[in-house]
Amino acid sequence: MKIEQAYKLQDQSWKFISDREEKLIKPLVLVFGNRFALEESGVYHDIKSLYPDGEIIMGSTAGEILESELYTSSITLTAIEFEKSRYEISRANIRDHNNDTYETPKTLAFGLSKENLNHVFIVSEGSFVNGSALISGLTENGISVGVSGGLCGDDERFGSTIVGYNEYAIQGEIVIIGFYGDDLEISCSQYCGWDTFGPKRTITKSAGNVLYEIDNHPALDLYKKYLGTQSLDLPRSAILYPLYVQPLD
Repeated sequence: MKIEQAYKLQDQSWKFISDREEKLIKPLVLVFGNRFALEESGVYHDIKSLYPDGEIIMGSTAGEILESELYTSSITLTAIEFEKSRYEISRANIRDHNNDTYETPKTLAFGLSKENLNHVFIVSEGSFVNGSALISGLTENGISVGVSGGLCGDDERFGSTIVGYNEYAIQGEIVIIGFYGDDLEISCSQYCGWDTFGPKRTITKSAGNVLYEIDNHPALDLYKKYLGTQSLDLPRSAILYPLYVQPLD
């Protein structure tokens, strides 16, 4: 396996973490960055010129991490050449499936061969998709291996999220990558740095990923009580005050 990593700050050229000693062959190129930066004219074509035979996947974020550094308003790139393993890519747009998070995974799962499948990595738009339903839909349609990745972000704007596969990133797109081969070992982890805010409360009414009531009271009223004038900035301000909640059952 060979890896190249680079980043691009606003109004600057690409900077590679290490010297590019030799050309990667048919690499998987993962590109994450600020939505506005990814939408800039020429960005995709610049990446394609760096990796003309690469499979390029792009996704918007709420901040980018490369090595030990955290970036904002930037783009990060990781290009991977596999020597003993292989990968397949499947894509679908949830808007082509009436924004149905249960139906869209059928198309995604059908696009991957299941034999010798080792792991699946998801890069999904985050505006319309219910992440739990997406995972359930994949597992119900033959994806029985470990799954990692996640939903794309939009900084603190909550305007729209974009994903692209071998083209400029657009809204509604979901891409999954299937990794194959016994020689490939993939692990993942997650960590939440938030501290809970307020007493433990119970979700008494919800539908999918939509919250309606907490402790039998409208959730929005509770946020208004805690946030005061900051409630005008919802949903952005809710990130700063993560309530301590549990499901009813």
